[in-house]
Amino acid sequence: MHDDERQLRFRVTGTGVPVLLLHGIGRSHADWRDQHERLSASHQVWSLDLPGFGDSPPPEERPRLPLLASAVSDFLVAKNLGPVHIAGNSLGGAVAMQIAADRPEQVRSLLLANSAGFGRSVGMALRLATVPGLGEMLRQPNPVAAKILEKALYHDHSFATPERIKLAFDLASLPGSNQYFLDLLRSLGTIGGIKSAWRRQLLKRVAATGLPVLVVWGTKDRILPVSHVLGASRIADARVQLFADTGHLPQIERADDFARVALEFWSGQGTQDTEPSHALTTKGTKS
Repeated sequence: MHDDERQLRFRVTGTGVPVLLLHGIGRSHADWRDQHERLSASHQVWSLDLPGFGDSPPPEERPRLPLLASAVSDFLVAKNLGPVHIAGNSLGGAVAMQIAADRPEQVRSLLLANSAGFGRSVGMALRLATVPGLGEMLRQPNPVAAKILEKALYHDHSFATPERIKLAFDLASLPGSNQYFLDLLRSLGTIGGIKSAWRRQLLKRVAATGLPVLVVWGTKDRILPVSHVLGASRIADARVQLFADTGHLPQIERADDFARVALEFWSGQGTQDTEPSHALTTKGTKS
């Protein structure tokens, strides 16, 4: 379905306390398909294509993180949703944090999965893509490149199915999508990695909200390394959950475990609209 206001492509399933799922850069709401199946028995589950990705058209302005967050905030208002639990993967985690910083009243809790915003290091392919000219060349739609990049997202390459590889290629082939991707990427990082100014300020603002935060990470992530979880220490009482032998998309590669952890986290916060619980603990790697 499409939102009438911003024309954001979205999917909604289930009933109950609302949950919003946000995907990563160059991806789509399809990355949350497995979680719709697992979470909608107890929650109203929303996922959407962020502006400029998938079937959601780009904004007229140059893409920036606050702009994406504003569009999602407007979507929540248009749908009369809030506060919601937000789960964000990669770029989606940074968008979730930006929403929490700008509009904390819209957010019940944050579940940040292999999220941008916690550290500097990033995979070489994304670093090279920030270089003018080189990025444009690397982002040319190519079935072979789509297969390589899709496999890089998983520790277990069997998750890079022909269907997912085709979708990745189709997304990269959408008119204007690659320049939008590069413009946004370059606003967030350089050849040296993810810029520190925006992420440090964002973590500081999220910490100030006092919202419950769960940070989950795959220990074999080749895009944003697991060492980034050290940045979670900047958020008081943030809980950390590591998924062993898991790549950049734990919601796919460890779908059952991800859903279980998410539901436990949300149930621990309750469903009240008042002050959230801050009784959070730290968990280690699960084998």
